Amino acid sequence: MSTVAPERCNILIVDDMEENLLALEAVLGPLHQRIVRAHSGEEALKALLRQEFAVVLLDIVMPGMDGFETAGTIKRLDQTKDVPIILVTGVNPGPDYAYRGYAVGAADFLTKPIDPWMLRTKVSVFLELYRKNQQLAAAVADSAHGERLAEVAEELNRIELLLRDGAASDPSRLADRVAELGRTVDWLRHPGGG
Repeated sequence: MSTVAPERCNILIVDDMEENLLALEAVLGPLHQRIVRAHSGEEALKALLRQEFAVVLLDIVMPGMDGFETAGTIKRLDQTKDVPIILVTGVNPGPDYAYRGYAVGAADFLTKPIDPWMLRTKVSVFLELYRKNQQLAAAVADSAHGERLAEVAEELNRIELLLRDGAASDPSRLADRVAELGRTVDWLRHPGGG
């Protein structure tokens, strides 16, 4: 029995301080995933629009766009709204920090110093959820193709019956069946493309 190693996922880490990015990379290194760095909220948004991420670790206190504003923007964009965000702060957070974080759509909230085991565990959960969602999306796409292939087979059977029964008696029915078959085959070539 052979096992296939899971595909590597992208993790975005966002912090304006280089030493914090290095520390996060060191803690997440044992997970063997692709780690992408951003030094600001603006950089993070650009990265998120360029590629998919399984999870974002986002510092709250940054110059320019802070973590709350960045998280809110991420959650408002259709392309990025489903990416889980873990907010991270080194500041002694008040009770409103967690509330504000969850209100803007963060999935979790951590305070520095971060327990490396806890961070890896939380990130691992989001990585697994991401992989399961990818598998589900692929299964749905495959089942849609399977359903369409079944439709093609049924349409071919109908056309065959029409031809056997003498298509000359009703050429418009045959033309309709062929047109329907053409639409189904076009969909299979370009799903969702119209």
